Amino acid sequence: MTFTPRNWAAGEVVTAALLNQEIRDQLNSMFDAWTPYTPTWSGATTNPAIGNGTVTARHMKWGRSCRVRWDILMGSTTTYGSGGWSLSLPFPAHATGNQSGTMHAFQSGRVDGQIAVSPGASVGLVFFPTSGSPANLSWASSSVPFTWAAGGRLFGYLEYETAS
Repeated sequence: MTFTPRNWAAGEVVTAALLNQEIRDQLNSMFDAWTPYTPTWSGATTNPAIGNGTVTARHMKWGRSCRVRWDILMGSTTTYGSGGWSLSLPFPAHATGNQSGTMHAFQSGRVDGQIAVSPGASVGLVFFPTSGSPANLSWASSSVPFTWAAGGRLFGYLEYETAS
């Protein structure tokens, strides 16, 4: 929701309707339910396809702050594409500063990773640590952080600054 505060004029009569619009409705928007959206799950070379899996995503926007949650459950007909994965954002990111959130992979084990958003981007890139010491981050794919299969789950959360 975009909110532009009212410019009040000297001598203007304040009514209940104006107060409700300018104060109550704006406060209520901060407590609204999260809004579902359908993200695009992409691969750098070939896109994955969810098949009989499920993708659930929701966002909540306050001003220029946006909170996003993703939950992708891999099905028996899910294909994983090729190349690194990205997830589309509900709103483009602000043009300055990198931003990041958390991602979790569940399959044969649990692995914590992150989603990185570049300035002005409309997608976040998903990364997980690789084996080794130190464990460097690698772009998530059909085989990172492990070989994905039915029942695998990719879950994430991001709070980022939007462009508008």
